[in-house]
Amino acid sequence: MSCGACAAHVQNAVSKLSGVEKAEVNLLANKMEVSFNENEVSVGDIITAVRKSGYGASLIDENEKSSYLEKKTSSEADRLKKQFLISLIFLIPLFYVSMGGMIGLPLPSFLSAHKNPLVFSLFELFITIPVIIINRRYFTSGFKKLIKRSPNMDSLIAIGSSFAFIYGVFAVINIVLGFIKGDHAIMHKYAMDLYFESSAMILTLVTLGKYLEARSKKNTTGAIEKLLKLSPKTAVIVKDSKYVTVKTENIAKGDIVFIKPGDVIPVDGIVTKGYSSVDESVITGESIPVAKNIGDKVICATVNQNGSFEFEATQVGKETTLSQIISLVEKASSSKAPIAKLADKVSGIFVPIVLSIALVVTVIWLLLGHSFSFALSTGISVLVISCPCALGLATPVAVMVGTGQGAANGILIKSASALEAAHKIDTVVLDKTGTITKGKPSVSEVIAVNADEKYIISLACSLEQNSKHPFAEAIIKKGDELKVEKTQTTEFENISGLGISGKISGEKHFLGNLKLLKSNGIDTSNIESIYSDKAKGAKTPLILASETKILGIIIAEDEIKPTSERAISLLQKLKINVIMLTGDNKATAEAVGKKLKVDRVICEVLPQDKEAFVSGLVKDKNCVAMVGDGINDAPALVSADVGIAIGAGTDVALDAADIVLVKNDLLDVVNSIRLSKAVMRNIKQNLFWAFFYNALCIPLAGGVFYTLFNLALSPMFAAAAMSLSSVCVVSNALRLRYFKPIATDNNKQNDTKEGSIMKKEIIIEGMSCSHCSGRVETALNAIEGVSAKVDLEKKTAFVTLNNDLSDDILKSAVEEAGYTVVSIK
Repeated sequence: MSCGACAAHVQNAVSKLSGVEKAEVNLLANKMEVSFNENEVSVGDIITAVRKSGYGASLIDENEKSSYLEKKTSSEADRLKKQFLISLIFLIPLFYVSMGGMIGLPLPSFLSAHKNPLVFSLFELFITIPVIIINRRYFTSGFKKLIKRSPNMDSLIAIGSSFAFIYGVFAVINIVLGFIKGDHAIMHKYAMDLYFESSAMILTLVTLGKYLEARSKKNTTGAIEKLLKLSPKTAVIVKDSKYVTVKTENIAKGDIVFIKPGDVIPVDGIVTKGYSSVDESVITGESIPVAKNIGDKVICATVNQNGSFEFEATQVGKETTLSQIISLVEKASSSKAPIAKLADKVSGIFVPIVLSIALVVTVIWLLLGHSFSFALSTGISVLVISCPCALGLATPVAVMVGTGQGAANGILIKSASALEAAHKIDTVVLDKTGTITKGKPSVSEVIAVNADEKYIISLACSLEQNSKHPFAEAIIKKGDELKVEKTQTTEFENISGLGISGKISGEKHFLGNLKLLKSNGIDTSNIESIYSDKAKGAKTPLILASETKILGIIIAEDEIKPTSERAISLLQKLKINVIMLTGDNKATAEAVGKKLKVDRVICEVLPQDKEAFVSGLVKDKNCVAMVGDGINDAPALVSADVGIAIGAGTDVALDAADIVLVKNDLLDVVNSIRLSKAVMRNIKQNLFWAFFYNALCIPLAGGVFYTLFNLALSPMFAAAAMSLSSVCVVSNALRLRYFKPIATDNNKQNDTKEGSIMKKEIIIEGMSCSHCSGRVETALNAIEGVSAKVDLEKKTAFVTLNNDLSDDILKSAVEEAGYTVVSIK
């Protein structure tokens, strides 16, 4: 496929097959994704349909996906480069001979058009033939598509170049006949009407344009290629108490994998032996290494730092986090944004329209009395200058670069339609627990009413041991601190949005909010003022009561994330209405909302009611993004225009979400919307350029301005303009690679202090290989409270300290390892 018309023809051919539900063609990646019913149509039928429409197709082997992407882009660029250089070798002497005399360049007399027109014309003919042979693909492809009634850009180039060449051959025949007859007037007339240089120049410039385009395409797929290269080729597994090196693809679930310092983790798994710190920045974007102990999860493609450990493989092959991220990025890149539909429709009918215009233009100029050579020149210029390629590439290049940039920053966009919808968001609904807050509450206070603190916590732990709510974890942790005994609970009940109840030693107890107690006939008048005061302080009071009296109040506090306030402020600066949706009591919710300055607080909402609230906003014609954890909020995420799952970590394939944020940071919601706006702005620029270019250049090439301004366009300049248009579209999309997300707290590598965390950069001399950087890293990480990552290329160690160590300690550690510290900042 070479242009938007090609992609449209292939998509139409496959979509017509019975049993095909959906077909999406990605011109940029030369790929098609098809959803079909295997009982009605086979892969063979689909490939046959593609071949009948004049193209080739084969099924991509999943195991060779990495090499496919690399080889496809690299081999195409290499082939076009060679094709262009050989064409140029022949074009230079052809152009010199044909144009040299007109601008006064010296020419041997036997090649002079005036002195020796026969040799002059034959020289041009014979030097043009190799250029046509080298670029024969345009002719074989273009005429093949024309015969199959699916003309494309190659068809336009082939027809334009062929007419120029055929007319040149016609002129040569007349020169030969004039030579035989001794008619010098005829010979000189046709010697001035040769179009060989136009034919060769068209082919050479189009090849140059395609080469530059292929090089740019390599850059657009760079994000996926980088991801594909992250996984190591081999790994060491423990088999019969021996270390055995195996290929990564041969690791099976349950295998024990051994990791030493500096190793890249090959698959996902759970640590079974040892401990270390792991750099997870390639997946999460967070620069601070994460400590790993027995029972912790490790992720494929992350880099082990200073310790050795063993882990059990739990997710291998396509199941690994890395494979799922790659799959998401590729699907998003292959999908089509609604904005692309207009370009697709135009691309499908573009080439036949251009062919018609070229024919009409040629006939009109002949009827107006102009020479055949002038009429032919305008017709060829129309064919060559029109560019369906720019239209076809306008959207997919921007989507591919944009989704790749998102993935590199922990923002996984599942489809082009989600990417487009995100730029129109005017309302963001935020779940409170785990989204605005850390989701890890702690017990800050216990208020005794009719029992002492230890007894209250003991009963609460007995009830909460059956629950998985974050508050349950906080209460049980408090119980462990106080070393209370837990009693078995019977008839346990989780009352959604209210609390829990159960029988302890035969007596029923309740733990929850005021509504729970009131609904069970328990008098709360004596504690309502305390309950209200604590709630207004952005804390959550949990009342413990028996069937007859209130025993005490446990105050739980869920800390607000440090970036939440800034993220909400930035969303509001984007003119987005921010709503906090929570099941918390009104006083607590409003206290949090007031502190963060959200536009609206919706509280005491039961989980099943969240979906109804979001659906109501959508029905009111708001463009709504719902931000939640992707599990409890799944129905609301699905109901929103854009569902954003935050803090997904390794669970990147959340079905309910349209956008998955790997990190647990609200600033990435802002980054998602900013990225969407940048991509959509880029797509609109590309489409404007593609439509504007064709709307302006086709009339110019057709001679519309000739009668008014004596302005006409030669086929050579038309070919140059056409090549430039595609390159401009791809180059504009590549600007998205410079999209800079707003840095989250964990990404700031400057000398700031955040609480008790200090970050420093050490410039080091003397490191020349990975062993050197490994030694420096090990030396620094051996210091208590220090986590270090060394960048060999930058000759810099990025150090995170849990306490304020002096620079001398860091300096001596590096120097003892045998290297020189240049500076510490």
